[in-house]
Amino acid sequence: MAADLSQIVKAYDVRGVVPDQWDEHLAELFGAAFVQVTGAESIAVGHDMRPSSPGLARAFALGAAARGADVTEIGLCSTDQLYYASGTLDVPGAMFTASHNPAQYNGIKMCRAGAAPVGQDTGLAEIRALVEEWSQAGAPAPVDTPGTLVSRDTLQDYAAHLLSLVDLSAMRPLKVVVDAGNGMGGHTVPTVFAALPVTLVPMYFELDGTFPHHEANPLDPKNIVDLQARVLAEGADLGLAFDGDADRCFVVDEKGVGVSPSAVTALVAARELARNGGRGTVIHNLITSWSVPEVVREHGGTPVRTRVGHSFIKQEMATTGAIFGGEHSAHYYFKDFWNADTGMLAALHVLAALGGQETPLSALLASYDRYAGSGEINSTVADQAASTAAVQAAYAGLPDTTLDHLDGLTVSSTDWWFNLRASNTEPLLRLNVEARDDSTMRKLRDDVLALIRT
Repeated sequence: MAADLSQIVKAYDVRGVVPDQWDEHLAELFGAAFVQVTGAESIAVGHDMRPSSPGLARAFALGAAARGADVTEIGLCSTDQLYYASGTLDVPGAMFTASHNPAQYNGIKMCRAGAAPVGQDTGLAEIRALVEEWSQAGAPAPVDTPGTLVSRDTLQDYAAHLLSLVDLSAMRPLKVVVDAGNGMGGHTVPTVFAALPVTLVPMYFELDGTFPHHEANPLDPKNIVDLQARVLAEGADLGLAFDGDADRCFVVDEKGVGVSPSAVTALVAARELARNGGRGTVIHNLITSWSVPEVVREHGGTPVRTRVGHSFIKQEMATTGAIFGGEHSAHYYFKDFWNADTGMLAALHVLAALGGQETPLSALLASYDRYAGSGEINSTVADQAASTAAVQAAYAGLPDTTLDHLDGLTVSSTDWWFNLRASNTEPLLRLNVEARDDSTMRKLRDDVLALIRT
């Protein structure tokens, strides 16, 4: 009987419970299918610290080699370290991780040579079809000359590449608390930070895919409480939190207050524009703050607004030749990193900006964080379309108000905006609200939620 992959093959990756939904046998078939669809002669494979990751990654490598591809196994790595390997070696890559999901989950993030994304429209649907076929009929016979497996440690080279992209020469000494959440930040941060004038205070650096302290998902406020307290206790200059596969980075200022990823996007955009002579395109998704396009224009750049999701950001970066892109979920994309996302490089920009002047981080970021935002609020609804229609009916036709449907429903006025998007996988509506002052934001937030939840 063919495997049913409908529950684990998502829009941009593979993700599911091991071994209930997938296992090493299927991982081997995924490796073979990946080579067949990409036509790769060589690939790179890496994995995170989850208990199931080494076995799944090796099975994938064996499946790929059986189809004739030479496999470079880079072992333990962050997702952006796998992108580095794909970019610098110019080969397709596969990263075994379930990012911030619980320990029983695992997954595969795949890319073509140069870290170009593989999603439903760029090869993932074909890979799924082959795996389903082969799970029933059996994998095709190995090729006459199978590929080889070699190991390669890319951590030092990855760190050197990132450090070459940020001028840290004028940086003053800083005290930095880093919460790795028992994820891959505990593997990468010590090497990347080794040459910096930083007193590093590590939290949860032990690699442990069972996540004994908290979920490795800093987007949820409860998972940065420990970091916030430690920053205050240490009198640190800032705190950094990485998710499980360390491709996203969240920032806490010296007061223990979480920094909006939109403010980080604006700060890094200004720095990347300066590095490129005050010219360039910067991509931002439609739920980032008004601050982002304002700062981009003020620094000579051209802002481009996109839908939420890394595939849209990467596609628009490639189309426009953008130098940088940012999402409110704390994904940061760099032209000089093959248009791929790397939270570590964004963190280095924050350190360089803070260390290059004397004011504390809260003061430095004030000019990049200009409005009152709600953060993302999820509501469980019986009918997403009906709830969205009710909100649209309430705001359509109001004076000085515009509506657009680039991604869900966005309603904008002179003093505020909100976006309402349906989840693709759950019966949820996601609301983001921003206004020029806090009282306006709160009233708008409550009015829209009342419409959604009636």
